[in-house]
Formats: sequence, structure tokens, C-alpha cells
Amino acid sequence: MSSVVRVEIQPDPPKRLDKALSRDVPVEASLSRSRIAKLLEQGMVQQNGSVQTDPRAAVAEGDVFEITVPVSAESHMLPEDIPLDVVFEDDDLIVINKPAGMVVHPAPGSPSGTLVNALLHHCGESLSGVGGEKRPGIVHRIDKETSGLLVVAKSDAAHHGLAKQFEKHTVERHYHAVVYGVPDANDPRLRGVKGVNFEPGNIMKITTHLARHKTDRQKQAVLFHGGRHAVTRSRIVMPLGTPAVASLIECWLETGRTHQIRVHMAHAGHGLIGDPTYGGRRKLNVKAIGEDGVEAARVFPRQALHAATLGFVHPVTEETLRFAAPLPDDMSELIRALGGDPQQISNT
Repeated sequence: MSSVVRVEIQPDPPKRLDKALSRDVPVEASLSRSRIAKLLEQGMVQQNGSVQTDPRAAVAEGDVFEITVPVSAESHMLPEDIPLDVVFEDDDLIVINKPAGMVVHPAPGSPSGTLVNALLHHCGESLSGVGGEKRPGIVHRIDKETSGLLVVAKSDAAHHGLAKQFEKHTVERHYHAVVYGVPDANDPRLRGVKGVNFEPGNIMKITTHLARHKTDRQKQAVLFHGGRHAVTRSRIVMPLGTPAVASLIECWLETGRTHQIRVHMAHAGHGLIGDPTYGGRRKLNVKAIGEDGVEAARVFPRQALHAATLGFVHPVTEETLRFAAPLPDDMSELIRALGGDPQQISNT
């Protein structure tokens, strides 16, 4: 089973065939440039009855192409009946409040029990196909032990549109984190940390490059030459302890790199409580938070990081969407144990 999409090249086309087809293909066909490139490679594009496979081929205004689009194949990944906290869903996308401990995508070390497995079961036949396969389109991820919001595409059109927004860094993403210490502009130590400066409103801005660690491939490392540009901003939401020995902070991303908040906050000397990779295990002042607070921080089982808000433009309806997820119970209990009141926290 397949369908045929007719494309007529419009005036002033791009020089490459794949770009021209991507620009002029009917919107209702929901074919991304990457999908068109695959169909070219598979011999599914014809020009005047002749197969065209070269994505770099020249095109001219008025050229007519026929693209044969096979029905999306079933995914090789298996659906699993795993409960999901669905915040929003329509024909094109779904927003999930992911619990800590859930991997987003199957991998050799975690082939099942992932968010993708759960979505295959939950969405069923409503998945119209991403890249020629009936599967959810993952456009961004959050770490296994990070809780909170992420959006997943259910159609090629949504996948393409969301990916563009993430590429252009126009997606709003705010996180809550519990960190050691208080990242305050009045701390003279922070003035000496390369890549760290403060903006009006006591907003800490961390600007570095990030790349895989040279000896530990599971980690990211801060660089100032090479790697990928990364910018994180944060502000103090609630100092914790008397005197404050930890704090709840809000972080937002200008870029979205692997482990970005975790490695950036550690670079600034304010690693996340519970983070086994970057945070370390620091001994907190018992006089400031009491025995219960010290123990709560010591045994907290994951990085205290939650994707609290997510905002973007719907890639199909063009509606501006913004979602918020409250702190999970474990982070609320940690804040309470450290002397804070989680009920005073509101998502920005």
C-alpha cells in the first residue's frame, strides 16, 4: 500500500532537489526533508516517469515530480502497557510528565520499559508515522533520573516542525533543581570562575563549550575551545537552611546539550544534590538544616532536577502552548527536609 504525492516546483527554487521538494511539497503530505531524502534514496521519486535518486540534482521552475510514499511500517520496538502522565495530546503531538527512573528511548542497556515503549502502546494507531515508521518522534530528551515535561511528535509534520524549533532554540524550557550552596552574585568565589557572570536580577549566566569527557565517555566536560557552545541561566528560588547551605534554583536553557544543567552547575561549584556523576556527596552543616536535612541530602537517590515548564508553538496549528508540571513528591520532601516550604513554589 502506498500513496503518490505530486509536486510542482515553484518559482525561484533552491538549487538542490531535496531542498526544492521539501519547500514545495503539499503541507498535507507531511513530508520532512529527511523523509524526502530517504524516499529519493529508495527510488521513490520520479521525474517525467524516470526515477531520480540524486538529492543534489538541479531543478527548474515548473518541473513535476511524483513521490511514492509507502504506508508507514510497524516499528521494530514493542509496545508496553506502562502508565503515562499525559499533560496534552492531539493528532500530532503528546506532552508527557515523565517520572524519574524512566529512560526515554530504547538502547542496548535498556531495551524495554522506556517512554517510547509506553507511547507505542498508548498512541496505538494514532501514530501516523515518523520517518516512514509508526513510532513516536523524539525531538528532545531528559535524563533517566530527571523528572518532568517533554514533547513527542506523533506525525512527520510535527516532528519536522518541533525539530526546527529546538534547532533554533526557541522552545522555552525551565527546570527546578536543588543544589549545594547558594549561587549568589555577592559570592566573591564565583567572580573567579571562568565562564560565570551575573546579569541584573541576580541571574547567573554560565557560558562554556561542552564535549564528551576524554576518559569517561558517559560524562560531559566543560571546555572553552572546541566542543559545542552551551549557555545556562539560573536564579535562586529559595535558600535552604539557616544559614543557607543549599538552594532551590530555577534554570533555563539557551542551548540544550547533554547533561547541560548538571555539568554547568557543578562547574560553578553548585552541583545538584543527589547527582552521582557531577554533584558529589558533600557534608552539609547539621546546625543549618538538622540531622534530618543532612540525611535527606545524603540519601537522595537521583539528581534533584525537574523539567518544570515547557513552551513552544504547535507545529501544525501554530497555537502557542505552555505547560507546567509541579515538583514531584521526592523533591518536595527533600526541600521540606532542608527547611524550605515547597508549597511556596510556583512554576514561572
